[in-house]
Amino acid sequence: MDTQPQQPSTQFLTLEESAKVDAALLSSSEKFLTRLTISSLKLLKHIAQEYGVAIEDLTTQQLIAWFEKDAKVKREQGLEASFLKW
Repeated sequence: MDTQPQQPSTQFLTLEESAKVDAALLSSSEKFLTRLTISSLKLLKHIAQEYGVAIEDLTTQQLIAWFEKDAKVKREQGLEASFLKW
């Protein structure tokens, strides 16, 4: 797995996407789920790219391993070195 630091321009939800979700005729909980889904898709694309596979070929174990790796980077090198910034 190729590990590359997150680029400063990486966003899980752009202002434009957020505005589109806000304008949608959805309840608050549906808007939250929509934002979560958009963000999840972007994260899955990133993880799949790191593993060199299509999103649909990612396994549960690969996802767990990726999150473990990112958490370890965060613990050992700090928040700015990890991909996820929370």
